[in-house]
Amino acid sequence: MNHRIEPTQAAPYLADTHVLSNLSNELCDYNMYSQDAALVEAVRREGGQWAESELSAFGQMTGSADYLELGTLANKFQPELDTHDRFGNRIDLVKFHPAYHQLMKTSIAHGLHASPWTAPGPGAHVARAAKSYLHSQVEAGHGCPITMTFAAVPALRLQPELASVWEPKITSRVYDPHNVPVEQKQGVTIGMAMTEKQGGSDVRTNSTRAYPVGSGGPGQAYELVGHKYFVSAPMCDAFLVLAQAPGGLSCFLLPRWRPDGSKNPMQVLRLKKKMGNASNASSETELRGALAWMVGEEGRGVRTIIEMVSMTRFDCMIGSSAGMRMAASQALHHCAQRSAFGKVLNQQPLMQNVLADLALESEAALTLTLRMARAMDNRTVETEDLLVRLVTAVGKYWICKRTPNHAYEAMECIGGSGVMEDCMLPRLFRESPVNSIWEGSGNVQCLDVLRALSKTPAVVEAFFAEVGQARGAHAALDRYVAHLAQDFKDLQDFEYRARDVVDRMALALQASLLVRNAPAFVSDAFCHSRLEQQGHHNYGTLPRGVDVAAIIARATPKTA
Repeated sequence: MNHRIEPTQAAPYLADTHVLSNLSNELCDYNMYSQDAALVEAVRREGGQWAESELSAFGQMTGSADYLELGTLANKFQPELDTHDRFGNRIDLVKFHPAYHQLMKTSIAHGLHASPWTAPGPGAHVARAAKSYLHSQVEAGHGCPITMTFAAVPALRLQPELASVWEPKITSRVYDPHNVPVEQKQGVTIGMAMTEKQGGSDVRTNSTRAYPVGSGGPGQAYELVGHKYFVSAPMCDAFLVLAQAPGGLSCFLLPRWRPDGSKNPMQVLRLKKKMGNASNASSETELRGALAWMVGEEGRGVRTIIEMVSMTRFDCMIGSSAGMRMAASQALHHCAQRSAFGKVLNQQPLMQNVLADLALESEAALTLTLRMARAMDNRTVETEDLLVRLVTAVGKYWICKRTPNHAYEAMECIGGSGVMEDCMLPRLFRESPVNSIWEGSGNVQCLDVLRALSKTPAVVEAFFAEVGQARGAHAALDRYVAHLAQDFKDLQDFEYRARDVVDRMALALQASLLVRNAPAFVSDAFCHSRLEQQGHHNYGTLPRGVDVAAIIARATPKTA
């Protein structure tokens, strides 16, 4: 039986279910440097103004749609390990997507791995930190080998005969990912192999043994036998390794290849399955008589790597500050376009409170980070060197620990689409805890602050001198610093209450810097919300009287 269905009036429109409206768009094709007022001001203030034209060009590149896509691809197509080639030869080769290699090439071509060592001078660390801040907003994982390569130079300089061979290739601006002996390469990268299963951050419990090939001692060859639970990143050309020599825990430089061209038996067992930092390869390895050369004094391995650790921790500050900036940028950009309940989101009071709070946190993190970059540029000045010793730990602890909730809150500003994997926020969220744990967890940083206070008491005076530069400019800050100074008169149970004290040290530093340098609507909001409000608050609890509209306008990226 045939049934004829008459067309309805809706028939011509059956394929059109809705009109696309009230949508945000991708944050791209903008100058990531020039549209960041807090960054531009900090670069000029801290001595990096000579690099502004280069930074602006770099920011234009990093903010382009094509370049931002590299970060997406490098995380979507993650590294893979081939332990052997098809003939059965041991190769320990990690393969990466071309996007990862492009990010590495850019970092090295622009000196993110070495520029303060090859061209030291006023603002060298500031300019390098600013570039790293921009590049990390595109993709964070590749920054791991860049950071370690950068941080290895001060340690290697303790052994001049090794530095003379390795430093020219470490500081070269040529990126060469080929797995071949160093003699065949124009540029190399350096990784780290410090921690083991039984100790983690407590490296003095390391069980890896170092056996002298000859007479032994600084600069001499050893063979290392043991395991390393975290090796970042295994595709590097050489690694700084901690192992137990006859005279105690010592530092060694271990290349992937022996001088005779044979594969050094540092064998990769597996790549780690991490919740974040997916583009970067971290691995578990076995050292089966791997040839290495002692760096620094025998038995002084921790002291040898102290300067390296200081550099890597500083880069954790940069990376987490960059993560905050990108998260805030995504939220601010979205809320400047999206409407709900009849009004654009960034014009609604409750959302304004949240957005302004996220922007304050981001600017405070950047401001402290670039102030520390200036301290690194001026370490011949005793007070600046003391600040590096103390505040690197304070800043690494505070900024990195503030990042995860910041990333989540930015995701919530975007709503359901912010949870989707085709949005950048899930990647930023997964990345957010990494820097707080790597290079020493929060507790390790607090213990480092305690060691600095006990071994170098002058750091306390340097700290309060820095904070005190804002004395009299803001009553809330003056009261806060006075209470903090009172607590420093009794350090008996400091370890127990270390987190509380270090929290307050970080806030005092950030507030002092903002009071001295930021617009009043920024510094007032920070001081009243961070120094006067009691207890721990979620983002979006700024007190009355804050000029949230001005803070939002200052921080919102402007696209063409």
